[in-house]
Amino acid sequence: MFHKEDNGMIEVFDKLRSLQDVLSEKYELQSEIEEAPKQLSSQGELLARLKKELIEKNAEYEEVKAKVARLKVELSDVEAEREKSEKSMDDIQTHREYEALDKEIKDATEKSHAIRKDLEKEEKTLAELNDTLKGSLEMISAQEEDLNSSKASLDSEIDAKKIKLQELEKKEAEFSEGIDPEIIFKFTRIVKS
Repeated sequence: MFHKEDNGMIEVFDKLRSLQDVLSEKYELQSEIEEAPKQLSSQGELLARLKKELIEKNAEYEEVKAKVARLKVELSDVEAEREKSEKSMDDIQTHREYEALDKEIKDATEKSHAIRKDLEKEEKTLAELNDTLKGSLEMISAQEEDLNSSKASLDSEIDAKKIKLQELEKKEAEFSEGIDPEIIFKFTRIVKS
């Protein structure tokens, strides 16, 4: 035969079993809510790395752009010097003057070709860097969209979990009712660990 005391113990154990399920789910939800923002950190780190690389590539782009501008000025100066020497050919009077002027024209032409070659190389590099920068900007934009979308989705998930957590806390209060608070305290510590 069951005694009234035995029925009370069975009821307490049933409540504790139900409370265990509620507490396990509650602690799991709390852990998920705490860990959720960490999911975004890898996306945020990738975005930060992409932005850093963009800044570095942009600095390189600006250096090459300045070099191209310097080469254009230098080419213009060399060609102007050569043209001046060519015009001076009409004014020469001696063979020696002719040879000196001819040498100046040849040197200016060679220098002009060398500068043009460097200029073409640098302009090609500049175009490649420009394409890389455009690609990086597109990648950053896409990554920012993904991150914002993930944040919105995560916020929605966290809100749903918080609502579920509130429901579990109500159930926890129901199952805890009538049980010695010290037993509940010890029991929750056991379930939590």
